[in-house]
Amino acid sequence: MPTVDTAAFLQDLYELRRIGAFRTGVHRPTYSPEDMESRRWLVAKLTECGLDAAIDGIGNVYGRHRGEGPHLLAGSHIESQNEAGWLDGALGVVAGLALARAGLPVDVCAFADEEGHFNVGFPGSRSIIGELSEDAIDRATNRTDGTPMRDALRAAGLEGLPRRQLEPGRHKGYFEMHIEQGTQLEAAGLQIGVVTGIVAIWQWRIVVEGQQDHAGGTTMAERRDAGLSAIRLLAAIDAEFPRICGQRTTWTTGRIRLDPGAPNIIPGRAEVLFQFRDVSVPVLERLEAGLRALVQEANRRERCTVTLEPVSKAIPALCDPAMMQALSDAAAELAPAAWQTMPSGAGHDAQVIARRMPAAMLFVPSIGGISHHWSEDTKDADLTLGMQVLHRAAQRFLAS
Repeated sequence: MPTVDTAAFLQDLYELRRIGAFRTGVHRPTYSPEDMESRRWLVAKLTECGLDAAIDGIGNVYGRHRGEGPHLLAGSHIESQNEAGWLDGALGVVAGLALARAGLPVDVCAFADEEGHFNVGFPGSRSIIGELSEDAIDRATNRTDGTPMRDALRAAGLEGLPRRQLEPGRHKGYFEMHIEQGTQLEAAGLQIGVVTGIVAIWQWRIVVEGQQDHAGGTTMAERRDAGLSAIRLLAAIDAEFPRICGQRTTWTTGRIRLDPGAPNIIPGRAEVLFQFRDVSVPVLERLEAGLRALVQEANRRERCTVTLEPVSKAIPALCDPAMMQALSDAAAELAPAAWQTMPSGAGHDAQVIARRMPAAMLFVPSIGGISHHWSEDTKDADLTLGMQVLHRAAQRFLAS
């Protein structure tokens, strides 16, 4: 059975790592000069492998296999969070490149802005399945500096290019290899994780309206402190959610903004960005009901008014059973007693692509569970084994 060139795979990873290098990680924000350099690098690599490769109008890099099918699709993303890790996303793209170099009938895609620099939510993968409107692009702005996405596309030389769409019926399935971004594999002494499903993220904006007033002249009995009301609500959420969550549910307060935010002024308004994640829709619905009940109770108890606004509610994606079986069989063959099945606690382009074709993911360990930071890393031995498992699984699935 033909093998995969793991030495070239590692060389490609380390070569890509040099583009936008930051300490031991990378800094490649979406559509930045470093990001666009990495996309041009990938086009050249895919072309060397005999694929027809180009960058489209949203920034997706797509390499199309010229031969007969059935075909697989493989990939991830190559932009990074700010001053972040070198493997998040890049691993899945370079793994797809390695499958193509091994001669498999694989199309490879690097989806644009999976990291969400432009506040759209998976614009690259949504574009390729036909679910990203021009209006959504018009409204999108950079979360850091407010640059409109249209301006960023223009500056990157992408304005006016067509946006590629998937060809109906071309692909048998989509594989994405990724670092775990957690500690489960490392803690268990394992090297491979076969992903069972990808969580949905339900995001909320909690707005608390109180009364802005003087910090010295207003007695404690008179105060309508939006900041304290927000903190009490968050503490109530953290106390209640363990009673209603699933086994791998997570919840996060990503931002608390107080207005006006001065030390000698009682905040009259607080805005909280809050999210929870799970792979089960019933669990997500139970958490939403619990959140709404806690907001209702806060409105009964507090002197401030609390409003709950949904920001986004994604759909969990279960991995395809046949593709999971191919990965499991390959892991059992190449890494006996060193693998497990597990859910993904992070969102990935795979959950978008799963709306159009079967999809599955493979995890390798993250050292210390660190991701979205420049110190993110994975052992070369684990990267190599993961690539071998992915290659064997792709062969099995194509032959099935």
